[in-house]
Amino acid sequence: MVAEFESDLIRARTREGMAVAKAKGKLRGRQPKLTKRQEAHLVSLHQGGTHTTTEIAELFGVARSTVYRAIQRAAPAT
Repeated sequence: MVAEFESDLIRARTREGMAVAKAKGKLRGRQPKLTKRQEAHLVSLHQGGTHTTTEIAELFGVARSTVYRAIQRAAPAT
């Protein structure tokens, strides 16, 4: 019973802290691996056709899945 009470206190404090951080604009998720400028450069390299996806991933130090996601985000919505 005491452990449940302590657990509830911890949860409540965590929620309060997150609410304060959100109000201050400090609550953020995972930071993007690439900046907008890097992502635009990555997409231009891909569209140029001179580099493979693997080469681009090595150039930017990211996984191939990150390259694919950046390319997909840059593609116009259909």
